[in-house]
Amino acid sequence: MSTREGTRTAALVVGMAGVLALAVVWAQDPGVEARVDQVFERWDRPDTPGCAVSVMRDGRLVYAHGYGSANLEYDIPITPSSVFHVASISKQFTAMAVALLVSEGRVSWDDDIRRYVPEVPDFGPRITLGHLAHHTSGLRDQWSLLRMAGWRREEDVVRQVDVLDLTSRQRALNFEPGSEFLYSNTGYTLLAVVVQRVSGQSFRQFTEARIFGPLGMRETGFADDHTAIVRRRAYAYAPGDDGGYRVSIPDFDTVGATGLLTTVEDLARWDRNFYTAEVGGREVLADLHRRGTLRDDRVISYAAGLAHGVYRGHATVGHGGADAGYRAEFLRFPDRRLSVAVFCNFPSSDPDRLVRAVADVYLEPADSDEGESTPGSVLPSAASDGPGTASRAPVSRPATAVEADDPLEELIGFYRRKESDTPLHLIVREGALTILSGGSSGTLVPIGLDRFRLDESSTVATFDRSTGVATLLLSGPGEGTFTQQPRWRPSAVELAPFAGSYYSAELAVQYALSVDRGRLVLRHRKLGTLPLTPTYPDGFFTAGFYLAFTQGVDGAVDGFTMSTARAWKVRFDRQ
Repeated sequence: MSTREGTRTAALVVGMAGVLALAVVWAQDPGVEARVDQVFERWDRPDTPGCAVSVMRDGRLVYAHGYGSANLEYDIPITPSSVFHVASISKQFTAMAVALLVSEGRVSWDDDIRRYVPEVPDFGPRITLGHLAHHTSGLRDQWSLLRMAGWRREEDVVRQVDVLDLTSRQRALNFEPGSEFLYSNTGYTLLAVVVQRVSGQSFRQFTEARIFGPLGMRETGFADDHTAIVRRRAYAYAPGDDGGYRVSIPDFDTVGATGLLTTVEDLARWDRNFYTAEVGGREVLADLHRRGTLRDDRVISYAAGLAHGVYRGHATVGHGGADAGYRAEFLRFPDRRLSVAVFCNFPSSDPDRLVRAVADVYLEPADSDEGESTPGSVLPSAASDGPGTASRAPVSRPATAVEADDPLEELIGFYRRKESDTPLHLIVREGALTILSGGSSGTLVPIGLDRFRLDESSTVATFDRSTGVATLLLSGPGEGTFTQQPRWRPSAVELAPFAGSYYSAELAVQYALSVDRGRLVLRHRKLGTLPLTPTYPDGFFTAGFYLAFTQGVDGAVDGFTMSTARAWKVRFDRQ
């Protein structure tokens, strides 16, 4: 964050020199700046939220600008020095902090997390720091667990100790460590705890002393106190009930997975370090870029807080972030020595798209449009280059017609993934097979007999009807095997056995379920009343939660498991 007046004055002089140099450079091509500004035309108004952008070439800041308002109450414009909460972009700095300790021999990526954080339960198989960094630990995601436990993301203050307490209560993992990739914020919160306990400093102090200070990132730091004053903060907004805006900013004090405050100008200093290796050295930076490997030797696109991808034929490395009304994206093109950062303060701003639109201005028109990829997919071998969290979808290919005697209606309905109980709901809309719920959504574009590609994604859906019951295999983002379920439309009488009180020791929370006007509803003092929609026999869906009821040996309902896309089968027992 901001330092002494003398430092600010020096920074101002340096900044003015940079502006003058920028004017000289771009005087040779005045159209470039205008084309970048055009990308943000929608947000270039004083009465709306907006965005800040920075463009870096060869590790140097070549353009930075702000659009829209940083504070609608006081008419303060967004500038390149506006401070944004950048959510999951934080993860690369958390990984950097751990990598610095690894380089000093103080920790190892192969260390068991329980060596430093014994609050993590002993699940049997070891969970290593590397598992946490690559999202292969199997730990349930903290935000999903907090929601299940009744915490409200923008209303209840979440502290580091709250995440630790909830993690310590867990009795099961999503999967065995190293067997799958599934994004989990819990892992990066735990990595921040490791840094704190090994270094003897707070995570904020360590990153300031070892990363931000040496790089001159004076407006950057981890916010471990949501009540702290932040100069030049850009407030975030969400749509208001009256058609206007309402304030939407995080009020948690947890760091590691999130919590970083920074500016697009400061991020240019971080970008420069990828070329100079001033902080960490080449070996540490290589650590950050090294992609994870699963137990079956498949290589994933996710490295350590950085995700590999491809855009217009160019390799990319980056990450995005979203918390409350904030949205952020930082994308690097190492082979072009080009980087773009976009920070916004409104949920629908879509910085993922904006970053690529700005990159298009700087990438040559002849660059290929082939080979784009999307987040989270698993790669077949280490030699393959692949997608990452900051990557976009492939350009749609011409669809191969589905055979006329192959009706799509046979494929509609709910599908269930056994490992997580999470469903996918398929319908036919305007002649196209469409996913309405689950981890992925959108239109399925046919690419062969019983093979589809999720539009604007690299996810491929393959159906197998050989057993009489359709099985859906998703490969790429959201991958898994889903089995078609029989249709279920229970009456009020059939719903009655599910009514009752249920408690989860893993969450320390109790839900009351009852039948109201022919529907099963869930009640909680903070979550309110949530209607449950039947999905498959004994299964329900509501507000991002999936419930699968279980029966005891006597056939009576004895509880249910609750799942989200990132937290599977949390147990609730009937009271």
